[in-house]
Amino acid sequence: MFIVANFLIAVAQVIHYVLEAYKWIIIARAVISWVNPDPYNPIVRFLYSVTEPVLYRLRRVLPLYAGGIDFSPILVFVAIIFLQQFLVQSLYDLARSLQFMG
Repeated sequence: MFIVANFLIAVAQVIHYVLEAYKWIIIARAVISWVNPDPYNPIVRFLYSVTEPVLYRLRRVLPLYAGGIDFSPILVFVAIIFLQQFLVQSLYDLARSLQFMG
């Protein structure tokens, strides 16, 4: 059972790091949206290409514009925090319970 528990811990850590990186990418995207960035800059293009699929789907389902401000990055940020607290923590707890069983 310890192999399954270690596997779940590894999966939880990878998910945590991926979500943490995406959270920082969302923050960077929100910050550069406050200025008029060069659309041909490779960093700007990367940020838009990585975040736009998620933000576009969210905007299509929920119109989150109010007074010219786009609130979809905030909702994605909250969803990431929820996934970190629920999914990752549940995987850690499951792995811990498997370690105690075996």
